[in-house]
Amino acid sequence: MMSDSKWKPEEVGPRIENFLRPVLAQARLDLEFHVANGSPMDPAFETPDVTVEFTGRDVDLLLANKGELLLALEHVTLEALRVRPEQHSRLLFDAEDYRMLRVEELRLSAETAAEKVKRTGIPFKFNPMSSRERRIIHLALRHDTDVRTESEGLAPRRQVVIHPANQVTQPPKKFASR
Repeated sequence: MMSDSKWKPEEVGPRIENFLRPVLAQARLDLEFHVANGSPMDPAFETPDVTVEFTGRDVDLLLANKGELLLALEHVTLEALRVRPEQHSRLLFDAEDYRMLRVEELRLSAETAAEKVKRTGIPFKFNPMSSRERRIIHLALRHDTDVRTESEGLAPRRQVVIHPANQVTQPPKKFASR
């Protein structure tokens, strides 16, 4: 497993390059990437130690389907580098500011949903999303005392639910065995 001491770009950068270059070449993707320290992201939501920024003709492929290939490359790289799950947020892959724009989109969606919950008193369920995106929803509403958030379900179907702050959530019903 990768230790905390190896999270400097000069330490992890070559490992990322050694992994990604042959993967991108084998996939015949016209992409370049740059490994940098930190991130231009809003530190209230994302604070990676290392950011990998992609450019090139095939960036659109990375960003298709809500950045599915970008996220998959990030995940495979984390696994190849043997990064512990609790440290996955220390590495961020991005292209054309997609992740920064996605954070803003999630923040606005969270605020809009919270307003609806306050107005109607009815909980709001987001579609299933990654743990990183669920975290952004939770952080966006952490100071709103009129609502509370919780994650429900199991991955990959785990989703955020926004409840009125004063509403008690019932525990999941147990099915009686026959």
